[in-house]
Amino acid sequence: MSSVPTCWASDRLKDVAAINAVALSAATDPDYEFDYLEISNVDYHGIVDPNAIERLRFEDAPSRARRRVAAGSTVISSVRPNLQAVAFFPDAPAHFVCSTGFNVVEPQPSRLSPQFAYYHLISENARQYFEAAATGVGYPAVGDKEFNAIAVPLPPLPEQQRIAAYLDASCAAIDAAVAAKRSQLETLGALRTTLVYEAVTQGINRSAATVVHDIPSYGHTPKHWKRAKLRYEISIQNGDFASDKLQDDGTHPILGGNGVMGHTDLSNVDGETVVIGRVGAYCGNAHYVRSKAWVSDNALIVKSRHHARFLCHLFNALDFNAQANNTAQPVITGTKIKNTYVVLPPPAEQEAICAFLDAKLAEVKRIVTGIETQIATLTAYRKSLIHECVTGQRRITEADVINSQLSENTG
Repeated sequence: MSSVPTCWASDRLKDVAAINAVALSAATDPDYEFDYLEISNVDYHGIVDPNAIERLRFEDAPSRARRRVAAGSTVISSVRPNLQAVAFFPDAPAHFVCSTGFNVVEPQPSRLSPQFAYYHLISENARQYFEAAATGVGYPAVGDKEFNAIAVPLPPLPEQQRIAAYLDASCAAIDAAVAAKRSQLETLGALRTTLVYEAVTQGINRSAATVVHDIPSYGHTPKHWKRAKLRYEISIQNGDFASDKLQDDGTHPILGGNGVMGHTDLSNVDGETVVIGRVGAYCGNAHYVRSKAWVSDNALIVKSRHHARFLCHLFNALDFNAQANNTAQPVITGTKIKNTYVVLPPPAEQEAICAFLDAKLAEVKRIVTGIETQIATLTAYRKSLIHECVTGQRRITEADVINSQLSENTG
């Protein structure tokens, strides 16, 4: 643990908190119902999705659904500590149970503020300690002895409460700022989709005469564009190398259902083309390829006399992925694609549309990169702030608490 102020005490977690104190026994009534928290429901910021917390009968619950969660408890995953799955429950439902993959920490209120305990357990000090203590390669976990022995800094209780109040307000303000920036990213993602869709279905010359075709994906399209069935405009073949036979030597990209997967010196694509995921969650997604690539058997290779970049934009705008994912086992076939009707501009206009999209999408990407950098900075600051406060590098006064709460309320 980092050095703390000399006026602060320190103790082992097990000496200032009850850990995994109450659990459901094997003799629990089979009809007993409870809300069940799984590790996948929790991340560094707490509960991921409250709606994902299931209501279960004991008889139907998995064997790991055992540990009761009391009000004022922090639950922290003992497995994969680097992921920091931690949640604090100032108030817990009467019948609330979590997985045995969590440790349930219930502080002694006379020595350790519950909120301060939570912030200590998500601090950088705690993360480093748990990662160093974890054993196992594929599924590293922190043993009970090591978990119980983590050192907890103990400022005087009023100071713990000030620190917790300050961090509550400060983290809430940071989280609100991050949420606003994530909303901006969603807006930019929608803008990007609209830019591509309008360019490849309506063109970029808004003064051109238009016509409406009987194709669901299209509205008004330029009158001089060609209505066509893709069967007569493209050829499609399956990737012809099994994805589990790849030899990665860094020479050419390997393409499959989700894009670049690795490298090899083999190739079955040479020059501009489009690769489309054939199976799985990414099926229907199109990727533009402009150099030699090795394409696995979970993807389709599309060739055409039309511009490959334009076709790639068009296929993604038509959203074959959404069509395929409406089925129980997502898959897209060459026949499905070739039976699709489209409206195609002349080659020169295809090239102009691609140049237009290059410029527009580059600008969107520049803005997205800037926002992502801001999110990373805010996230790093949040972690740094927690570390400084729980180790005493930053001492918190009542004035600090008041100012942080005012800042939170004024946005």
